[in-house]
Formats: sequence, C-alpha cells, structure tokens
Amino acid sequence: MGGVEIGDFTALLDPVGQGLLAELSGGAYAEAAALSLASKLRDRYPAPLVATALTQARLRAHAEAKFGSAAATMYFTAQGLEQATRRSVAEWRARRYASAGVRRVADLCCGIGGDALAFAAAGIDVLAVDRDPVTCAVAEANVRAAGLADRVEVRCADVTKVALDGCDAAFLDPARRGDRGRIFDPAAYSPTWGFALELAGRVGELGVKVAPGILHELVPDGAEAEWVSERGEVKEAGIYFGRLALAGGRRRATVLPGPWTMVARGVGDPEPGPVQRYLYEPDGAVIRARLIGELAQDLEARTVDKTIAYLTGDRLVETPFASAYEITDVLPFHVKRLRAVVAERGIGVLTVKKRGADMDPAVLRKQLRPAGPNSAVLIVTRVLGAHIALLGQPARPSG
Repeated sequence: MGGVEIGDFTALLDPVGQGLLAELSGGAYAEAAALSLASKLRDRYPAPLVATALTQARLRAHAEAKFGSAAATMYFTAQGLEQATRRSVAEWRARRYASAGVRRVADLCCGIGGDALAFAAAGIDVLAVDRDPVTCAVAEANVRAAGLADRVEVRCADVTKVALDGCDAAFLDPARRGDRGRIFDPAAYSPTWGFALELAGRVGELGVKVAPGILHELVPDGAEAEWVSERGEVKEAGIYFGRLALAGGRRRATVLPGPWTMVARGVGDPEPGPVQRYLYEPDGAVIRARLIGELAQDLEARTVDKTIAYLTGDRLVETPFASAYEITDVLPFHVKRLRAVVAERGIGVLTVKKRGADMDPAVLRKQLRPAGPNSAVLIVTRVLGAHIALLGQPARPSG
C-alpha cells in the first residue's frame, strides 16, 4: 500500500472497513473508474479509508496472478505483493520442508505471509518475522483470513536478532531490491549472504530464496541449489542446507505445476551437431541449473552449438523439461528469402523465437509480413557457429 500508516490499514479490519471492502469485491472495482468510484464512496466513508480500500482492491486484482482466487480475501502492500512468493512455488517449498520432517519453521523476512501460509497449510508451525509493523499487520490479517492463526505466530522484530528457540528449521527471504532496483550481488542482500551462511551453521536446516541469476560458485559445498519455473517462466531460485538439501548437495530444476524435478547427475554437455528432425527448447530452470547435459541424455539429443541451449534429435521424446518443435526447413538467416517462404506457405500466424541472435522478434515478424491461413514457428539461432532460421511446428506425439 506504499507508505500507508498502520492505523489506516487496521481500519480496514474494522466492521466499517470490511463493509467497504465487501462493496469493492466481486468485480465492483474497476481501475479505469477508480476516481469516480472514490468520489461516490467518500460520501459515505472517511476519505483515508476509501483511499486505503481502493488501493487494497487494486492490489487484490493484481494478486490473482500469484495467488489465484485466494487473493480476493487476502491483504497486501504494493512492495509485499511484488516480493511475495507465488502460491504454487510456496506450496512446493512447504512440501520440501514437510518431507524433511520439519515441525516448526522460522519464516524470516516473512513479508505479507505467502510462504508462512503455505508452511502452515502443510502442517508446519510457523514463527513469521518481519521488522516492518505494517507488513506484520498484513501478515497477521492474512493468517486469520486463511484460518491458520493457530499455527502461525507473527513477530515484529529484526530477523538478525530474533531468538529461534523451538524452531527446527528456517527460511530466509532477504530483500533483493534497493533504491536503484534489483540487487544481484548476494553480499548486498538485506540481510546479507554472510548472515545466511551464519544462520545455516546455527540452525542447520535452512532454505534461502535467491535471485535466479545467482552464481553457481556461491553455492556452498553440501548445499543444494534449486531453480523453479512455472509454465515456462523461471520464478525463483533457492539454496537449501542440511536435511532440506534433498538432492544431496547437487543442482536441481523443478517445473511446475507438475511438479517435475531433475537433479544433476554429472553429465557434461554433448558435442554440437546439425539440426535434426526435432528441436527442443529447454525450460529456463533446466538452463539456469546447468542441466542441459542431463536433459540431452534423456532425450537422446545433442546441442546445435556450443553456446546455444537448444537441443536436437531424430526421435520425439515427451518431456516436461522442454518444448519440442518439428523442423520442416533449415534456412540461412536472410530476411528477403524468409519473407518469400512465409508468403509461399501462406503463413499468417507466425511465432518468432530467437536465441543467440541479435534481432528483435517483433521487428522481424513485421518485416516478414505474415498473411494466410496457416501457422508456423520461426526460430532464429546459431547452428555450428552460423546464423540459421528454422521453420517448423510445435511437435505433438502421435496417438
């Protein structure tokens, strides 16, 4: 809610505030009409309450992408929503903790409580800690709204100083944004990576949420690094210590909503070769986890170039870890020639992808002037060092 005072937020929890939120639920709130709606509501409600409730309604609408239908009864701050773990990812992590036998977890830098809710729903007691009073009030409201108050204690405190007595595991979600935007260096996280390592030594069982671009060299020996994607988009990475390192200190890629998971087996990348009948586009989590060799082995495939994360093979293998395309044409990357092929094939719906090519897919698509009843996928990439255009279709297993 961006700078809101705690009194303004708690007013939403009173009967009058709840009545106002009820008026704004069920599609009554539309962002385009927010100004006129605010004017009408101020005739019946205090202006600060109207402003806070309208902001809350807007955040709930935006939160559906992360929390689904549950967002309609949750509470948010603008920063808290941005940093909150997506519900599906939080549930996957909670299952990891439950599988490791965790009974009570300290959720440090808990934010609006997304992970705390998932832990509690998995049957784990939670000590949720954040230093911001408004954020803690929001987390408490979410815990009550979910009916999980008996499992979650929210405490407003400095996570670097809070006592963790009774907790047999911890989860740390440090701030990774500053005044200049995203922070990529873990040493600049708040709390820092140094604190995370110290916490791992003190607690033993620890998970730390990190940016997906974290350097592999920063992962300590014996810890497990996991990259998680949902529907093809990498959502986060986590470093796990102790019993939570379920893969025994190796790299892991997990794809949701499966879940499907792939663990490093020490397989090196295969030698590149020409494009064969099928081209595989590995999921981003597989790429981030450097599991291209493992995936290639599973698909009986090879890379197309030492610097490109596309795989190719003559046999179609179903996998949740890559999208597959059946390639019909391997062409030099020449706009005039490609435009002629698109026209000859009557391609009106053209999806353009690239990897390792200095071009804008949207600009290229416009240059190719697609028109007609057919569809195709155009992939511009490097094959054995040369820029190549591949034309094809999404591959579908027979039967």
